[in-house]
Amino acid sequence: MDRIAPPPIHLLLLFLLSTLLFFIGLGSMGLTDRDEGRNAEAGREMFASGDLVTPTFNGELRVAKPVFLYWLMTMSYHAFGVNEFAARFPSALFGVALIVMHYLFLTRLRGPTVGLYGALMLLLNIEVLALGRMAITDSVLIFFTTLSLYSFWLGLHEPGSGRHWIWGFYVGMALATLTKGPVGFAVPLITVLLYLLATRRWRLFWERGTPLAGTLLFFILAGPWYAAMFLIHGDAYSSQAQVHTVGRFLAPMEGHGVGWWFYFPVLLLGFYPWSSFLPAGLYRAYMSWHAFRTQPSNPHAPAESVSDDELDWFMGFWIVGVFIFFSLSSTRLPHYIGPLFPACAVLAASYWTQGLQDPLTKGLRASIHALMGIGYLLAIGLAGGPALFQQFSGKMVKEFPLATQFDLGPAPYVCSMIVVVAMGLVGYFGLNDEKRGLAFGAAGGALASVFLVALLTVVPGLNRYAIAPPQELAYAAGLNLESRDQLIAFGITRPSFAFYARRTLSFIPSNELDRLRTALSKDGPIMILLPEYLRDTLPKEAAGFQPILKRYGFLLLSNQPVVAAPQGVDGAPSQPSKTSGH
Repeated sequence: MDRIAPPPIHLLLLFLLSTLLFFIGLGSMGLTDRDEGRNAEAGREMFASGDLVTPTFNGELRVAKPVFLYWLMTMSYHAFGVNEFAARFPSALFGVALIVMHYLFLTRLRGPTVGLYGALMLLLNIEVLALGRMAITDSVLIFFTTLSLYSFWLGLHEPGSGRHWIWGFYVGMALATLTKGPVGFAVPLITVLLYLLATRRWRLFWERGTPLAGTLLFFILAGPWYAAMFLIHGDAYSSQAQVHTVGRFLAPMEGHGVGWWFYFPVLLLGFYPWSSFLPAGLYRAYMSWHAFRTQPSNPHAPAESVSDDELDWFMGFWIVGVFIFFSLSSTRLPHYIGPLFPACAVLAASYWTQGLQDPLTKGLRASIHALMGIGYLLAIGLAGGPALFQQFSGKMVKEFPLATQFDLGPAPYVCSMIVVVAMGLVGYFGLNDEKRGLAFGAAGGALASVFLVALLTVVPGLNRYAIAPPQELAYAAGLNLESRDQLIAFGITRPSFAFYARRTLSFIPSNELDRLRTALSKDGPIMILLPEYLRDTLPKEAAGFQPILKRYGFLLLSNQPVVAAPQGVDGAPSQPSKTSGH
């Protein structure tokens, strides 16, 4: 295959745009719970202890996720200090790297036009943007599973010395497995097995794929940490790891058991606006593969004989296989299907580019109409957002005490208007054979604009009134307590409290008063962090506790006077994470 050099202007554009969208305001919002809080604190505890083998959260063994993200966070904390930006930096960095890698791969195979469209599609969707801005494993996981599968393709089909790409297949799987466990090798293996089964290229893989040496490399990279954890912690590790892998697949965990249909709307909305091109792109790939099946098989076909359509088949198997795999899992969350988004971007970009070249491309106008229809529905949803928020705000007071007093402001209406205008432009340009290319700019620009409006207007208010207040109180408590003293989070169990307090906490639900009484019977300084509405439910043992700080519906009580107060409004830091812990 011919190698096409990527235009430097494309690389610069993608780098700047992805850096802007992933990094702008990255550390301005408090950590969301529960996953961000758990991961950031596990990384902080590894950073503080210097133990690079055993992840812990709140002083206890944490095996829900492997170690690689915590290693990245530890390095980030060394570079930037312990704060939200540092906790999220690895995800944002690997988000930018994913976009650049995706562009280079697609440009190499299909030229800079398809490469640019594909990279922008992979960047400009809600799911990838969100995952690249959160202190969770998924952005890093998606990078490594994508690296693995792109390396597999190049190693199998690049002529001559290009076969050395195949080592990236095993390296990517190993690092993905160290990032998120078995799913790290399941995603690439499912895709590869489906592709080899459908194309009957087993012998080609055996000759160029170095399966024995590659498998050995996989275990050399991924195995030592798992072996160390088993040797150090034995059944304490293996039993918990089984619960969080096999158990998560067989039974819903933490209330995340939605119906089998769950990922259809997740993919439709998460990959919007480009999801409207997926049905036609998948159909085109299927018809091409179906035509291939009717031809005489040639298992000895050299790499150079691979048709351009075969890449579409590979992406189709990637999408369908991963989608079915996660749909079969009993625990379902929106970000689980993130690893199939690069394949979606390849198929959608290839189909869109064909539509620009051939106005008679089958299904193109229907896809544009679908894009517009979904967009108008989203505009209605955005406009109705404030009313819905007010209607259901009463059910949020347990986690957000001032929910009934919070106002989303004009941002939802602004976003709705942006979408309405953009859909009008998509229809005007997209249904015009001569101006169709401008429809892409209207759709992508609308997505980026809505994202930035929400990020710069809605998120700060939510952070100020809902996310940051108890975190600021946890930070203040951490300044005043020694490691032997008690900090109790009563009635609100946000893992991020441990990150801000820089210490272990006792998380006690509001219905476990006997446990609270036992904790209060101990000697020494004690602080209680709780929603203000729960103060009257405290037992008599807490009668002598005095309010130290109050922040937007949350209270910090203490049985001793405060000796150190953070700087900021009401004695609490406005951005507590910006100050390094004690």
